[in-house]
Amino acid sequence: MKLNRLTGRCWVYPYEEERDRPNLCYIRGDKWSLSVDAGHSAGHVREYYRALEEAGLPLPKLTVLTHWHWDHTFGMHAAHGLCLANERTNQYLMHFRDRLEKEGTGFFLAIAESIRREYAPGGPVVVVPADLVFRGEMRLDAGNCPIRVFQADAPHTDDSTLIEVPGENVLILGDADCDTFSEGIKDPALCRSLAETVRTVQPEICLLGHWTPLSADEVIQDLLSGI
Repeated sequence: MKLNRLTGRCWVYPYEEERDRPNLCYIRGDKWSLSVDAGHSAGHVREYYRALEEAGLPLPKLTVLTHWHWDHTFGMHAAHGLCLANERTNQYLMHFRDRLEKEGTGFFLAIAESIRREYAPGGPVVVVPADLVFRGEMRLDAGNCPIRVFQADAPHTDDSTLIEVPGENVLILGDADCDTFSEGIKDPALCRSLAETVRTVQPEICLLGHWTPLSADEVIQDLLSGI
């Protein structure tokens, strides 16, 4: 898989449908670098880091999670540097870790074929909590590269975090625009709320969890269609 450059400071390691691997985004500041989402497994993280090294990019000092779902977080134990999550995301991770410890991995592997493909070599399923936890919003500066990390209402989960890179006109949404995982529906009020958030930010590029980059208008249109 090839690392693709989005802007002067942003790259994306592309999603993969077969193992339900999401886009992993990389943001390079003058002082340090940040990743968005920690991948489906340690193997996913290793492949991503290999692509960064081949591109001559330093490994991230911080990884920010968009939400708790396994394809975005279960590679955290292999992440370089620290991991940041909102409070609710961290609570979900700790709950899932406790369930794995009590029940084993069988229920997890039974959820989807993509999970079984990801862990087909028989690798361990490791869930760890975040190193850093926030509530509401954080402002970061990686060195002439301001980054806004903030919670937002969204139809996919109730723990969505969005990442804005204002100087690059990029907004990273993870799976925030998707249906709920269990019910497969989109709550109209949450769709309208997320559409308004995107409209307020006005990014030129929106990066979703499992799709190619879109414009703000395309994301808003998709959120509001059919509600």
